[in-house]
Amino acid sequence: MLQTVFNPLNTSLNTWLITLFCAFLIGISKSGLKGTAMISIPLLAYLYGGKASVGIILPFLIMGDLMALSFYFKSGKIKYIIKLVPWAIIGILIATYVGNQINDQQFKLTIAIAIIVCLALLLYNEIRKKKINLIDNKAFSASLGLTGGFATMMGNAAGPIFNLYLLSMRLPKEAYIGTGAWFYLFLNIFKVPFHVVSWHTISWKSLQLNVIMFPALLIGSFIGKKVVSYIPEKEYRYLVYTVIFLSAILLFFK
Repeated sequence: MLQTVFNPLNTSLNTWLITLFCAFLIGISKSGLKGTAMISIPLLAYLYGGKASVGIILPFLIMGDLMALSFYFKSGKIKYIIKLVPWAIIGILIATYVGNQINDQQFKLTIAIAIIVCLALLLYNEIRKKKINLIDNKAFSASLGLTGGFATMMGNAAGPIFNLYLLSMRLPKEAYIGTGAWFYLFLNIFKVPFHVVSWHTISWKSLQLNVIMFPALLIGSFIGKKVVSYIPEKEYRYLVYTVIFLSAILLFFK
């Protein structure tokens, strides 16, 4: 009975514990230490398979977004992300179709490539002597939205892309976290029907696993918020860049 309740997917103890750890990391990431959640992507893709893992992670992300908004609700600047939404939706729709045309190994490879694209955009903007104004550059904003929408559907892996856009605004860290939380929450909720109806990657059992592991995510959220409060603005920005870089490399070589 307990096995059925606490381990609905009937996985090994090691897999269960690693999934619990990933929920904890997502909580930390969503409440401030951006990028750490991406470590969960290669871990769960290895354990559950590329496509199945995406459906397991998504409810965790929604929970994390809600926790982040509970902390930074008033700090979010929705006006900065409105222009990305239509392009991100198109990217999600394209990814939904592509995901049904490829096998799991190709799916994993697609996730890795999406992250490398994210990383390339991030590094390109950093090495330029004159930084790109992503807010006013419509073509770049559109490409970010499309690529990010595709990456977020294929592997919940759009963090580097959208974090690049948000970082380009040079918002205070609370506004950066709150704005991202609003954006990710909308996109993640939008993706749910496609996972249920088209990909069949979210089920009652997978949702049961998400609920069982929510306490780990909750603890991670409070720890992440506490840690962020001690990090100065400049150092926080460098920390986000570093974690994005490392998590992208980890995903590519999973």
